[in-house]
Amino acid sequence: MATSMTMPSMMMPDVEGMPEIAGAGPAREAGGSTAVHYPASQPFSGHRRETSIELARRLARLKGDAFAGTFDATAPYRDKLYLVPEQTLLVGADVATGLIRDEHDLFGGVVPHAFVATKAITHPLVSPDAAAPEGWVPGFADAVRGVTLEGYTAFHIADARAAARKLIANGPVRIKAPLGDGGLGQVVIRDEDEIDRALAAFENDDLARYGLVLEEELTDVITFSIGRFRAGDIAGAYWGLQTATPDNKCGIAYGGSALQVVRGDFDALLGSWDDGVTHLAGRPVSAAAARRALEYALVYDAAADTHFRGFIASRRNYDVACGRDAAGREKIGVLEQSWRLGGASGAEIAALEAFAGDESLTAVRAVCVEHYGTESEPPVGAMVYFDGDDPQEGPLMKYALIDTETIEARPDAQ
Repeated sequence: MATSMTMPSMMMPDVEGMPEIAGAGPAREAGGSTAVHYPASQPFSGHRRETSIELARRLARLKGDAFAGTFDATAPYRDKLYLVPEQTLLVGADVATGLIRDEHDLFGGVVPHAFVATKAITHPLVSPDAAAPEGWVPGFADAVRGVTLEGYTAFHIADARAAARKLIANGPVRIKAPLGDGGLGQVVIRDEDEIDRALAAFENDDLARYGLVLEEELTDVITFSIGRFRAGDIAGAYWGLQTATPDNKCGIAYGGSALQVVRGDFDALLGSWDDGVTHLAGRPVSAAAARRALEYALVYDAAADTHFRGFIASRRNYDVACGRDAAGREKIGVLEQSWRLGGASGAEIAALEAFAGDESLTAVRAVCVEHYGTESEPPVGAMVYFDGDDPQEGPLMKYALIDTETIEARPDAQ
């Protein structure tokens, strides 16, 4: 019996400068296992920090590890450490070279250069002589050119200007700061007269280090989430959709994800496919479009493994946009990667817990929700990982759950 693909209606600071680890060598060789929340060099605050700590606690419980809270560089850890970083880690920091040997040692990822953790890698440079940081790999952008939207990455304002002029000839252009997430740090320009004014806002020290993304603008966009993840001996892979919700400031924010998760890796997900039309986030979605999004994400994922030396990731998530370009043509392309705790991680961990609790379970529908305001009660059985008044965002509740009515594909049901 094939797994049903029907589902219900339904964000990057600096990654360098990691602290040194006291006694990292001896600790790595000791007997037990201890999970720790590992903060970024500019640690999260408010709901993002509390969320990352709570998810680290859940992962520790899932794996049967002790949980030692937030990592302390002065602590004499005697057990093998399992890291749950807030952000993608950087090769060369002691945490990467001394503790992480493979994807079993963390929930997240390790990259060789800071910009590799951002959406800057998605597009090529505008010309062969354009500015680029140390470690830039042209081969990656070449490898993913057929599965991304039209666009360029620039590390100098003159290159950004040239890229904008090339793209604007075919329609509106979205300019994106690589460190932005949740739609922040972005602006859309619609004619050449807007280029200089728009680019002025991005001319800062981050430009040379992390770059700037310029990409064709789509309308009527659906954003697919494609991913795989592992904790201990349990792995899952999924496709799904993101949702949006009103925030406390009359804006629009990330509202959660609805994921169809299968036990195993991307091959298991491909093998579980059903064709047809389903309704996600209140709109009909072609399974063929979702399959194409998955196939595009797999090309991007394989290119990362091939082109980035030292790259490790146990949590891999790809945003794939499907919409229409300025000429009305349907376009689909990978927007960016997330090799760290992300918005969908609550649902991912809920799926892992479901798989751990029932070895016969091969597929689940996992949902995570972010609800702004005070009028919210989580469903019975939900995993609440933040419920409070965030200093910046105001009242917010974040939770995940498994939709038990749609659990299918047990061996005895086939």
